[in-house]
Amino acid sequence: MQAQDIIYPTDAGLYCAPGDFFIDPLVPVARALITHGHADHARAGHGAVLATRQTLEIMAIRYGEDFTAARQVAEGKVRIGGVTVEFYPAGHVLGSAQILVTPDNGPRILVSGDYCRTPNPVCAPWEPVPCDVFITEATFGLPVFRHPDPMGEASRLLASMAEFPDRPHLVGAYALGKAQRVIALARAAGHTGPIAIHGALKRLCDYHIEQGIDLGELVSASDPGDARLILAPPSAFASPWVQRFRDPVLSYASSWMTVRARARQRGVELPLVISDHVDWPQLTSTITELAPQEVWITHGAEDGLLRWCELAGIAARPLRLVGYEDEPE
Repeated sequence: MQAQDIIYPTDAGLYCAPGDFFIDPLVPVARALITHGHADHARAGHGAVLATRQTLEIMAIRYGEDFTAARQVAEGKVRIGGVTVEFYPAGHVLGSAQILVTPDNGPRILVSGDYCRTPNPVCAPWEPVPCDVFITEATFGLPVFRHPDPMGEASRLLASMAEFPDRPHLVGAYALGKAQRVIALARAAGHTGPIAIHGALKRLCDYHIEQGIDLGELVSASDPGDARLILAPPSAFASPWVQRFRDPVLSYASSWMTVRARARQRGVELPLVISDHVDWPQLTSTITELAPQEVWITHGAEDGLLRWCELAGIAARPLRLVGYEDEPE
């Protein structure tokens, strides 16, 4: 059985024929396997969902307990139709996983979802999984994207707070994963005071704390008190909410801050290059390390990675799945 007969792209997303299921489907389907809880990968309304326990709990937080008719925690090897599936940590956000699909007679196919190899204090680290076909994103699949040490970026944030003690520092970070990572990095860099969070971040921050992740003292951004570091979803910066803070230092944590023109367009004074995705060196080194026979690219900067694979003598093809965001802004 050929790989392209086992898993292939459809209008509804990536479909596994011998298992009759979709992986991170773009619309409600009868059976879905979900890599992680970001909204462009984890949608409500599926008949049945298989995912890690933490991803299922995050989906319940976001969509309500009745987000699916049936749910199953992915533990060990799970048999579905004519394939066996296994979930491995992806290092992206809490609960994120890579999904290995192994048919009875055919190649081992690894669907990586979104993944990151840089150590992340708020989720389990990425694990290498041997495979014949590696299905990868290419969100930052260009040589310009080379992520600095996240601790160095956190130190830059604290240095700015020391330089401008009378100005609140507002950091834009999406609610699942990035906000908690920025908080944890700030703590590791030496910030011991309270950190204020926008209301949209509270429930997921609470969930991380429930999972044993220490985020220190968190207070509401509606009443920040002495807190001089405030986190909010990036969308809040375009709303009247931001006007309650006098002369703030606007910051944004994203790999897109590598592109300084984007920072200027958004009025970001302190760009922080902190990403939960692989950068170009990590992307190419992952392919080299796993040494798959084929590389399939779901979305992102496909052309750059296709050219690299061609030069490296690795068979590659784009899937051009529409509906996944690059790193959310």
